[in-house]
Amino acid sequence: MSGVEHSYELRHRTERFRGRVFDVVSDEVTMPGGGTATRDYVRHVGAVAVVALDHAGQVVLIRQYRHPVGRHLWELPAGLIDVDGEDLATTAARELAEEVDLTAGRWDLLVDLHTSPGFSNEPVRVFLARDLADVPAERRHDRHDEEADLQVVRIDLDEAVGMVLAGEITNGPAVAGLLAAARARDTGWSVLRRPDAPPPH
Repeated sequence: MSGVEHSYELRHRTERFRGRVFDVVSDEVTMPGGGTATRDYVRHVGAVAVVALDHAGQVVLIRQYRHPVGRHLWELPAGLIDVDGEDLATTAARELAEEVDLTAGRWDLLVDLHTSPGFSNEPVRVFLARDLADVPAERRHDRHDEEADLQVVRIDLDEAVGMVLAGEITNGPAVAGLLAAARARDTGWSVLRRPDAPPPH
C-alpha cells in the first residue's frame, strides 16, 4: 500500500436517539479535499457469539425470531457485551450457559468482525468452545420473551457450512463463525487465536 491515509476528524456530533443497546448519532466529519460530510450511524455496545463444537464434530445452533427481519433465523449462541468490566471470553461463556445450557472446557478465538460498518460500529467477537458439558438442571437460566421460543439443535459442522452456502443461514456472526471453524479444523486448528487476544484497531 502507498500514500497517506486521510484523517477523518470529527467536527460535531448530534445524538438522535439513546437506547439500552444502541444509540443513533449524526457526525460531521472532514473529508479528503477539505470539505465535510454528515454520517448517520448506530453506536452499538457490541456482542459475542460462540461456535460450540462437540466431540462428534457437531455445532450447536439456535433458531430464534428476529423482529427486524420478521422471521426465525439460524444463529449461534450469542449475546451483548453489556456487563461492565467483564472480559469477552467470560461474556461468551455466560451466554453459552444462558442460551443453550452448556459449559466449555476449552476456549479459542475464531474471528472478529464488524457486522454492518456502513451504518453501525457494532463489533462481534466469535469464539470456539470445545469440551462441552451440560449445565446442571438447578443452575439453568430461565428464558423470557424471544428466548422462550428458542429451538436448539446440533448439526454436523460440514452440514452447517452447507446451510450457509445454500442461503439457509444468513446471520452474519453465524456465517463468519461457521466458515472460520471449518477452516480452522481443516488446518489442524493452527489458525486459532488466544481467547484474550486484543481486539482489532
